[in-house]
Amino acid sequence: MAQLIRFDWAMKRLLRSKANFGILEGFLSELLKRDLKILSLLESEGNKDEKDLKYNKVDILVELSDGEVVLIEVQVDNEADYFYRMLFGTSKIVTEYIKEGATYSHIKKVYSVNILYFDLGHGSDYVYHGTTSFIGIHNQDHLDLSEKQKLLYQKEYVHQIYPEYYLIKVNKFNDIAKDTLDEWIYFLKNEEIKDSFHAKGLLEVKEKLDSLKLPAQEKQEYKRYLENLRYQNSMMDSNYNSGKIEGRMEGRIEGEKVKAIEIAKKMKAAGLTNKVIQQVTGLNADKTD
Repeated sequence: MAQLIRFDWAMKRLLRSKANFGILEGFLSELLKRDLKILSLLESEGNKDEKDLKYNKVDILVELSDGEVVLIEVQVDNEADYFYRMLFGTSKIVTEYIKEGATYSHIKKVYSVNILYFDLGHGSDYVYHGTTSFIGIHNQDHLDLSEKQKLLYQKEYVHQIYPEYYLIKVNKFNDIAKDTLDEWIYFLKNEEIKDSFHAKGLLEVKEKLDSLKLPAQEKQEYKRYLENLRYQNSMMDSNYNSGKIEGRMEGRIEGEKVKAIEIAKKMKAAGLTNKVIQQVTGLNADKTD
């Protein structure tokens, strides 16, 4: 199998081109479970020509042909407050992409798609979908739109008005592709596509994200990007392992101190002198009470 370019690097360099929209359209069609077309690329942090190859996240903002907006973010490093960043990102889009003076019914529908290479939150699945629903606190019924509101909003359900969130925890995937979305996640994790895969957009991935087809300069930039990622991962592993070792050492020292105090107390109770206790345990018997 050809070695394919990582999706995050492709978003930085290749997927901003209209000629490559088919890749994003395929991925989003499989995730959102409907056929869709990308109308344009909107301005976002990830749309800018980022020269720093050490940058560990990238985002891309697209407008679909039906006016809905999708923010796709890829995050490599652990980020404790990522849930808040998701909220900030969608809130910013909601407020920025409505014309001044327009009614609230013109607010754009926003999808926040998050491809994560770290473990966010606590859960056993590798794909999560979040929506907004209103449930009665007495009758537990779902609040629905009236027929008039359905016509006004062009929506069938309340949750379709509000931002929706998708979390794909790539490293949690077990490499067994049970459906076409799994085929995409397999690619996101392994940079490979099996011959049996037929998910939308993956054919374009094979054709356009083959690392061997990159121009010489881009190939060198991609190689440096991978080296930087390996370095970052190595540093994180080293810091984590160092922390575990230091924690074990601190625990051992604390345990030995507690044990010495117990011995000193027993020696003191047996009537031994402070000098003898200090010689044996290293502790002042007056400070063990």
